[in-house]
Amino acid sequence: MSSERFLPAPRTPTRRGSGRHVRTLPSDLLEQSCRRVGIAALAAGAVWVIGVVMNVLYHRQAALRTMPLLSDAWPWPAAPIAGVGAASSLAMAWLAGRLHATPYRLLNVGLLYEVFTAFLIGLWNGASGQTAYPQGMSWMVLVILVYPAIAPSTPGRTMLAAFAAALMDPVGYALAAAWGVPIVGGASAVAWATVPNLIAASLAVIPAHIITSLGREVSAARELGSYRVGELVASGGMGEVYRATHRLLARPAAIKLVRPDVLGARSPDEGRVLVKRFQREAAAAAALRSPHTIELYDFGVGEDGTFYLVMELLDGLTLDQLVERFGPVPPERAVHLLRQACESLAEAHDRGLVHRDVKPSNLYTCRLARAVDFVKVLDFGLVKSITERGQERTKLTSPESLAGTPAFMAPELVLDQAAVDRRVDIYALGCVAYWLLSGRLVFEADNALAMLHKHLEQQPLPPSSASEVAIPPGLDAVVLACLAKRPEDRPADMDDLARRLAEVPIAEPWTAERAAQWWTAHQPAIAAGATPDGDGLFADAPGSL
Repeated sequence: MSSERFLPAPRTPTRRGSGRHVRTLPSDLLEQSCRRVGIAALAAGAVWVIGVVMNVLYHRQAALRTMPLLSDAWPWPAAPIAGVGAASSLAMAWLAGRLHATPYRLLNVGLLYEVFTAFLIGLWNGASGQTAYPQGMSWMVLVILVYPAIAPSTPGRTMLAAFAAALMDPVGYALAAAWGVPIVGGASAVAWATVPNLIAASLAVIPAHIITSLGREVSAARELGSYRVGELVASGGMGEVYRATHRLLARPAAIKLVRPDVLGARSPDEGRVLVKRFQREAAAAAALRSPHTIELYDFGVGEDGTFYLVMELLDGLTLDQLVERFGPVPPERAVHLLRQACESLAEAHDRGLVHRDVKPSNLYTCRLARAVDFVKVLDFGLVKSITERGQERTKLTSPESLAGTPAFMAPELVLDQAAVDRRVDIYALGCVAYWLLSGRLVFEADNALAMLHKHLEQQPLPPSSASEVAIPPGLDAVVLACLAKRPEDRPADMDDLARRLAEVPIAEPWTAERAAQWWTAHQPAIAAGATPDGDGLFADAPGSL
């Protein structure tokens, strides 16, 4: 397996209309810049409104005695200029929302907006009073310096826009003079007042050049190895999952990373445990061959200490999402989904591995080739070898913490994690069955400790008592058998559980035709075999990490 350098990459926007400059800026900076264009436009619109209010109220009243130079300021033409500025800012904010899918086009329009805003400022400086005083530093300097930092573009375009904006003061004074407004000091005063603008324009290119250079470095780093990293699709307690594509095979994949802050353990022992956990997930997933276990393509450790897994990209829903969005499933479909999960977990158990975190968000129903409602078991990050001994056998998540999810934890997992075996997964799968059939957890509690106590002490009610769907008594019995407090009272293994599920009398089996009809009605894009986009692996399911 590869262990070449790998850097985590943030979310990447759609790159249409970007032309030959598409790789100049880092994708995350590009997206953030586009978002800030809209925010900056709204802020500028507010400033224009404040400006005209100050011109009418402050200049005409408070400044008459204290600031004689402003005593000739009038609402006309300042108010129309500010009105145009506010309107253009609102239009830019609207365009920022419309053009988010074409980021470079949006940034180019933003540069035009920068120049137009500078033109309005120049017009305000020259024509907002009965006399123009080209002295001091113009507000245009702020626009020239701040806008490239808010929404950086390529250095060449940044320079062009900055110098065009810097020359808008002379343009404004020239138009004012053409309208008959006296310019105190004449052309020499205007030229001197323009010098700060030109200096600011020269400085504005520096951050654009730095950002572009960093962007090339980041882009190059993200292309190292076999996969090109794409957008972030989910994040959770252990790391993030990104969409990716193999550079040579064009095969879509999902890359799971352990975040650097997670690896910043509080102690060396905790750091070793975190490393062990991630390596365990990779080794366990690589050893399993069931088609119902998520396929691992690659894994490794980068030079910077980043751990990564490259997995198949799935297209479908977690069982958590399935019930949350569409309600409890009919008994025949629940049996169909559960039996597939049994097959994956049975292979893991045969290899001496216990999953320990079976839950709805770790079971995925998806389209695979032509089949729909195909179950994949995810996240072997808590997997434990039942042949291990000592401290490493009892804890692999983090020191001083329980391994698993309280709502799906078997009683013995709460009492003594060192003594657990494959039957904790049977208990957890019984909890998943309860969720599928009723849309409810086996027990409801206000906090994790109360939930664990109920799993230890309280007897569950049959799922039929919590469901509006008619559930066969035989299926009730199978679920309750999985939820037995004593491990020896549960099905002996996953094969036994699968046989019991198959023997439940079902009036109308869940067939491939029924599954296809459901997916066509509720998830037509997936049913049609569209490329995974949006609800791919782990999407909207941060708990699966």
